[in-house]
Amino acid sequence: MKKGMERMRGTFTGIGVGPGDPELLTFKAARLIRNCHVAALPVADPNLAEAVFDETPEDGAYGKYLDTCTAYQIAIKAVPEIQKKAKLFLPMPMIKDKEQLKKLHDADVLAAERVLDDGKDMAFLTLGDPTVYSTCMYVHKRLARDGYPTALVPGIPSFCAAAARLDMPLAENREEIHILPASYGIRESLRLSGTKIFMKAGKKMPEVKKILMENRADVRMVQNCGMENEQVFLRAEEIPDGAGYYSLLIVKDEKEG
Repeated sequence: MKKGMERMRGTFTGIGVGPGDPELLTFKAARLIRNCHVAALPVADPNLAEAVFDETPEDGAYGKYLDTCTAYQIAIKAVPEIQKKAKLFLPMPMIKDKEQLKKLHDADVLAAERVLDDGKDMAFLTLGDPTVYSTCMYVHKRLARDGYPTALVPGIPSFCAAAARLDMPLAENREEIHILPASYGIRESLRLSGTKIFMKAGKKMPEVKKILMENRADVRMVQNCGMENEQVFLRAEEIPDGAGYYSLLIVKDEKEG
């Protein structure tokens, strides 16, 4: 009986929708979004206290969460059929309380399992790539641990898109690449050899900017890469203190000679 039930379970697929430009969504991602039964969407709004499964066609009563979900707004431009899919809204607020986050993620997984147990395939939409600093993995790894079928579909990472937008390589020859959270230990990170990619600066951007200027770092930043409000900054001095969450910094070693 258990094996039979497992065969009937739906598959959870974490899908990277890329950095912002819907034309960068892969064919595979578009196909799986088009064919899924349910679109799972992370909700950062702290007012959403528990997961909500909404089978209402179109935007339904929870349209405000669709409007603020960047991954959904990217996907719908490439796969308009997603608008008619059932939605599972999963609360994932940006808070640092580990215990509270664990409770929320555990509850999100239970909500996802209820849908998967009905044999519905689920596509969790995430910005960039699901394996790089993605909320998707909080759900994915718990579902895999519980024996549910899971899969991941890569998306173009923001740092690759940003380098392309800047018309520059990330690394050549024997250069190293370091992908780092900008909110921790940036002074130590700047000592690393090669290209440093700083993500997730958030509210610490003024501090990050100050350190970059002190170190006379060769830095470039792309904010909202591939989106309508994209901005490019070519020096640390140009970076606004209030830069948005989707800001990515690329620091290169100074070339000798």
